[in-house]
Amino acid sequence: MKQSSKKISTGTAALYCRLSRDDNMDSESNSIQNQRNILERYAREHRFPNPRFYVDDGYSGTSFDRPSFREMEQLIESGKVGTVIVKDMSRMGRDYLKVGYYTEIFFVERDVRYIAINDG
Repeated sequence: MKQSSKKISTGTAALYCRLSRDDNMDSESNSIQNQRNILERYAREHRFPNPRFYVDDGYSGTSFDRPSFREMEQLIESGKVGTVIVKDMSRMGRDYLKVGYYTEIFFVERDVRYIAINDG
């Protein structure tokens, strides 16, 4: 358990944003800038170390083959990310089976904390 605490306190906090063309219909509330503001404020208020943004603008949430997501995934694999923070679950992806894989298996096996701010 000590390893987990150390990893979270020293690893990067990955702040992930995604917006697809389809999401633009949702409203300005899902804009990349809005997501950045929410994530930055949350990371600062909760004192997450080394926050770093990963942004996939214009990529569908139905596929996980997105450049910034893949980069973040590689850093998780190498043990450099302790926490992944998103505005809400839909920003992670729209394929709920795949989102479940990441939140229930991939992150857990790699000791990565996952936070979807608006989803509690």
